[in-house]
Amino acid sequence: MYLINNFVSNISATDYITNYRDVSKFIVFCKQCNKYNNCWACPPYDFDMDGYLSGYESVYIIGTKISLSENVRLKCVEAEISRRTGAGIIADVRHELDKQLLKLESKYPDSKAFFAGTCHLCPDNDCTRIKGQLCRYPDKIRHSLESFGFDIAKTTTDLLHIELKWSNNGLLPEYLTLVSGFFTNYSIDNQDIKECFPHN
Repeated sequence: MYLINNFVSNISATDYITNYRDVSKFIVFCKQCNKYNNCWACPPYDFDMDGYLSGYESVYIIGTKISLSENVRLKCVEAEISRRTGAGIIADVRHELDKQLLKLESKYPDSKAFFAGTCHLCPDNDCTRIKGQLCRYPDKIRHSLESFGFDIAKTTTDLLHIELKWSNNGLLPEYLTLVSGFFTNYSIDNQDIKECFPHN
């Protein structure tokens, strides 16, 4: 159905924040999404984002390339089928990917993981933020790099050497790309990287 390959790049936190972050540009896209102000993982935030990112020496960027089989792509003959199929595949991959990022957090204390996209812990349109209630899973929720204003396209091109692919006329591209991040003050062991994010 699909094949997963992970690509990992390491960059200093200062360089990544300085050269790959533009909050005013990317908040515009967040505001166009129905998750804006309706999901605890998404903006607007009630904390200082700059402070949240401060104090880290290094960032590990994890690119997860999901190559789709021709059979899957041929079945997606309509835009809605493509959307549902793509969303289902991403949810399946994120389930394992998020788990590995949290595992890395537990091994390297005081580090911060950033998930590849919005929160998947609650069903669509069922986040407690909509009702003005506290998050159900405060220990598991993580934000995304794009929600903090990081340029994902530039990140994948410059740091991972992956070109982002988009749907064409509603049809699935040859591959999907997820981008996660890990802010830390540790030099992470290569074996831990390989175990958490295997490359086929």
